[in-house]
Amino acid sequence: MHINRVCLPENYAGFFFLDLYKRFPETFLVVEEKENVVGYIMCRIETGLLGFGISRRKKGHVISIAVLPEYQHKGVGSALIQEAMQSMLLYNAKECFLEVRASNTPAVKLYRKIGFEVKRTLQRYYADKEDAYMMAIKLPFKPSNLSNEQAT
Repeated sequence: MHINRVCLPENYAGFFFLDLYKRFPETFLVVEEKENVVGYIMCRIETGLLGFGISRRKKGHVISIAVLPEYQHKGVGSALIQEAMQSMLLYNAKECFLEVRASNTPAVKLYRKIGFEVKRTLQRYYADKEDAYMMAIKLPFKPSNLSNEQAT
């Protein structure tokens, strides 16, 4: 929760973190250095209808990902999201999606390098009325070998 508050304008209550951890533990990941958490990702698995409602499709939804500023640009964010997507396969997810601020160029660039594509713009998505991009990638995916400069 500390990293969420330090790094992101959208903050979640403690019960929300605990609920996601209990329901989807394989996709709730942290990175530690010397027993200190320096980054996290929390996701959930959602079921949506495909096409005309004929088939149900499981999707992984990245709810939040953040890395402390001093650990950014070292591959931590990239590793977190790729590991979470691998874990989504345990739930039979066929796609992973997320929302990202349209102005967050470094994050958008990272997600594109991993293989995410912008599917649509969500107008006034955030509380401050900023737009978001909904980005998605099909699962399974081919892991990326990003350099440190390209990671958050």
